[in-house]
Amino acid sequence: MTKHLIQVINPNTNVAMTHTIAQAARSVAAPSSEIIAVCPTQGVESIEGHFDEAVAAIGVLEQIKLGKEQGVSGHVIACFGDPGLLAARELASGPVVGIAEAAMHVATLVATRFSIVTTLPRTVIIARHLLRQYGFEHHCAALHAIDLPVLALEDGTGLAQMKVRERCIQAMKEDNSGAIVLGCGGMANLAQELTAELGIPVIDGVTAAVKMVESLIALGLGTSKHGDLAYPNKKPLSGCFDMLS
Repeated sequence: MTKHLIQVINPNTNVAMTHTIAQAARSVAAPSSEIIAVCPTQGVESIEGHFDEAVAAIGVLEQIKLGKEQGVSGHVIACFGDPGLLAARELASGPVVGIAEAAMHVATLVATRFSIVTTLPRTVIIARHLLRQYGFEHHCAALHAIDLPVLALEDGTGLAQMKVRERCIQAMKEDNSGAIVLGCGGMANLAQELTAELGIPVIDGVTAAVKMVESLIALGLGTSKHGDLAYPNKKPLSGCFDMLS
């Protein structure tokens, strides 16, 4: 059996969160897939705003380049802001899928309306921008924040996980949504248990993106190199950006 390497990129530098994301990805990967989970060595330890996303995007692009050199067949960007997604598609030949876009797509296939549960209130605004950008705004009933930082998901107290559960129950009851999207890669290990408890689809973007990448690989489809996603025009890169040459 031919193994397809799928690179799952955690755009922040948090190794523990990368491990959580890797476990979720491997839990759904087909026998023909091998998951390579990575994170940048430089950047931000959590992504909670536009500045963080801009910094993290450089690390994403570096990992895309390294993944291509390793011969990976496809890439997942495992942050709900999908930082650097279109730039990553320019660099990549194989498919590149962001977890927000993947989760929203999957939610529309199993429900007519979905809610999003994310971390901080400011990330609610960013998620709303993505809903509009991806064309899913009219499918989303509401967005909820647990009002805890991303790293609370890895602090070992269980408080963030409890808050996610409470918000999911609230969303199901108040929004009358048929599905819930978890709005952070660090929540990847919660979806299966919450789906069983709530009785409605609770969708994690990491696992959704892995299965989308697998499907695109199986269909023989990579990122189009015609038009705006063609490889970047060759030009000198200076300083720390030389690594992307």
